[in-house]
Amino acid sequence: MMKTDPLAGLPAASPSALTRRGLFTLAGASAALAATPLAARSFGSGFTHGVASGEPSANSVLLWTRYVADQAVDLAWQVSASEDFSATVAEGSVRASDSRDWCAKGIAAGLAPGRWYFYRFVAPNGTASPIGRTRTLPEAGTQSVKLAVFSCSNYGFGWFNAYGHAAEANDADLAVHLGDYIYEYGAGTYPDPAQANGGRMLAPASEIVTLTDYRLRYATYRADPDCQRLHQVLPMIAVWDDHESANDSWKDGAQNHQSDTEGEWQVRKDIAKRVYREWMPVSDEPYAAYQIGDLATLFRLDTRLEGRDEQLDLGKVLEGQNDPQAAMAALAKFKNGDWADPERQLLGQAQEDWLADGLVASATAGTAWQVLVQQVLIGQLKSPQALAGQLGDGLPDYIRQRLMAATLASAAGLPLNMDAWDGYPAARDRVFAAALAADANLLVLAGDTHNGWAFDLAHEGAKVGVELGVCSVTSPGFESYLSFLKPDTLAGALVAENDQLKWADTSQRGYMVVDLTPTRAVTEYRFTGNVKQRSTRLAGTKRITTEKGSGTLAI
Repeated sequence: MMKTDPLAGLPAASPSALTRRGLFTLAGASAALAATPLAARSFGSGFTHGVASGEPSANSVLLWTRYVADQAVDLAWQVSASEDFSATVAEGSVRASDSRDWCAKGIAAGLAPGRWYFYRFVAPNGTASPIGRTRTLPEAGTQSVKLAVFSCSNYGFGWFNAYGHAAEANDADLAVHLGDYIYEYGAGTYPDPAQANGGRMLAPASEIVTLTDYRLRYATYRADPDCQRLHQVLPMIAVWDDHESANDSWKDGAQNHQSDTEGEWQVRKDIAKRVYREWMPVSDEPYAAYQIGDLATLFRLDTRLEGRDEQLDLGKVLEGQNDPQAAMAALAKFKNGDWADPERQLLGQAQEDWLADGLVASATAGTAWQVLVQQVLIGQLKSPQALAGQLGDGLPDYIRQRLMAATLASAAGLPLNMDAWDGYPAARDRVFAAALAADANLLVLAGDTHNGWAFDLAHEGAKVGVELGVCSVTSPGFESYLSFLKPDTLAGALVAENDQLKWADTSQRGYMVVDLTPTRAVTEYRFTGNVKQRSTRLAGTKRITTEKGSGTLAI
């Protein structure tokens, strides 16, 4: 129930309160949790996985927790402008039950725009959850909003130091996760035993396929102390990518799904969606828009499960082509045929139309930035042809074959990654055309590749906007299988090969903070160094700026 005039006479809640009072008492408990192997502890009963918030608007926010009991239980939730809860401004109740794996969500409405709030859940026995902090979106007149952007957090490869640093830095207004929040593989697959961090014990040990499997995998990830901490102190807008279901998923299947042994894809896809929505502070809407006053509209897209057609496969195009001339002929036929098919979809028609209408509405209203919060690179990226002469003699045959295929594709004018927008050029053209027609100031956020990217985007000679691709939290990048090349050499070759690409980092983990202002966007890439050890120390940073309306990046 919402109280009347909830903020009369109250000071604004300050984010710095976290550094002064009780929320940092979680640090000791987090350290103890981190030191205990997963297999040696139970998630137990009561509040098992902290708190989280998401789906912010100017006047509301979604609140999340998990409470395990012997039977379904109603939890009270409270929102306050102060951490001591001396003045509750919103309250309600929500049920935790085994039907949703004991995860509970409530919507706190009637809040004031652009404010920090504190929240908690209380069980019938009086036990309280950890206190969380959240923030509503601002209305007109906002001069700055900072987004902490993450992608590709594979538990087995190491610690989520990017989450830990973002929580400790305490300088963002909103967390954004672009997908691959979890990975579906079984232990020893990705990472393999040589790559795995021995202190990160994955559960279940098998690949996740069933409802129980997916739930246990989320429970494992969400038990990570830095993951809990990030969710505790920042609201999050999150999208799924492929690994929340299965590798290289599309609407009717996935590369890592075998129907003969793992059942119907639709059943697995429905389970993956269900458990994501249970465990994450998200709505059930497949795509949505978030209005940050007159500063930005964030369009959360689903490029994975909603409308994507199956990925094309360069390997199949080149199969059986034993000489370069025949291979180039096959690639030319493919380029002018299947790859250029104007009917191929990445978003699906309904979502594509919704986005086009939203771009018009946002730009017409005078909103400064139209931001695509989505999964895969939209900039054009080809393999550097110059790499063919640098392969050497010590490479495994399968790597050599893949690199040579990528080089041939590049020579034919084809891109490197058919799973990205590059594999759906007609769909990309339609989005770019819609952005130009709307006179949008497009800024695209992307994850998926594990590496850092910065593109100037263009369509038929016209500047469309810019793209910022974030490096991964833990998942390895190009350095893991192109270790014979120095990272700077590879990045330089990629930039030289691709006109739209202005910067790349092919070897570091971390996250980025995008600071949106009425006149410019400043992005700081924050590199966290070795993820095999838990640490919030940065290894370095990189700043990139774009002026509003310029469609170009200053590197």
